[in-house]
Amino acid sequence: MTKIALIVGASGIIGSNLARELISQGWTTYGLARTPKDDVTGLRPVAADLLDPASLATALADVAPTHVFLTSWMRQDTEAENIRVNGAMVRNLLDALAPKQSVQHVALVTGLKHYLGPFDSYARAGSLPPTPLREEQPRLPIENFYYAQEDEVYAAAARDGFSWSIHRPHTIIGQAVGNLMNMGTTLAVYASICKETGRPFQWPGSEAQWNGLSDVTDARVIAKQLVWAATTEAARNQAFNITNGDYFRWSWLWPRLAAWFGVEAAGFDGTVHPLEAAMANDAPLWREMAARYQLNVPELSQLASPWHTDLDLGRPIEVMTDMSKSRKLGFTVYQATEDSFFDLFAQLRTDKLIP
Repeated sequence: MTKIALIVGASGIIGSNLARELISQGWTTYGLARTPKDDVTGLRPVAADLLDPASLATALADVAPTHVFLTSWMRQDTEAENIRVNGAMVRNLLDALAPKQSVQHVALVTGLKHYLGPFDSYARAGSLPPTPLREEQPRLPIENFYYAQEDEVYAAAARDGFSWSIHRPHTIIGQAVGNLMNMGTTLAVYASICKETGRPFQWPGSEAQWNGLSDVTDARVIAKQLVWAATTEAARNQAFNITNGDYFRWSWLWPRLAAWFGVEAAGFDGTVHPLEAAMANDAPLWREMAARYQLNVPELSQLASPWHTDLDLGRPIEVMTDMSKSRKLGFTVYQATEDSFFDLFAQLRTDKLIP
């Protein structure tokens, strides 16, 4: 049977890796964005605004996907606005596709804020869940745009008869220029600035994160899980955590990342040193470095998202994710986390995004 994929967010970290995975397996693959990119060979661009139903109807007139992958979101100033806007994006797309009756499966990517709370109340004392985080843990009694997105998928599935899967990664490690949540590239840019200026590669986060156990999600791993869940009967209508499958302590990994760049590692010293403050004045320096080393992206804000890295590394608890559910159903992909970072750093250097 012909498989036709529509990826929302195909230019992002997850979406671009998913597009490559699907295309390599012979899927006809469309990528929807307001301004589609052409950096994935074989991806068919669809230009549309998810907040404009008329735009969607026109753009999707000749597209009848069998599988829809929602890997994108739009950040707003408040959680109430996040709910309104991101819920509408999912609803508008699935409403536009409903008359075609072609959709067999919809996959939605959210994340660990499902368990830890949204940006407005992220990982606050009194609402912290037990770890390792497991899919059966209940929703928090607070507003969360992830819940709104899920509810839109559930409602459309009940109406149109397709199956669904929800995917909850931890921090995504992978390449994408302009991404709002990009720890790996942020740390690579920070380390490059440290090397250029002689600054120490200072741990920016909390003691709990420095000493506690953690995990992350390689973009290539979640891409494989998305395809697995979309094509595996036993995985239908379920939510899945997705991480690399190993645990680490930042106190172990941080010096290894520093060594890759040849910079001095400075660990937790009793004080949080937010990257957003540390890098606040580095945009002019990065433009100078881009000119000196002939880098392809001279604007720091297009590569680094220190606010989000601070959010992740400043949490007051260790964060581990249980992967038992999908393992039992047959998803066994594993990725060593230090190699996720090193592979990314090498790719960033090859693509002339860091010196």
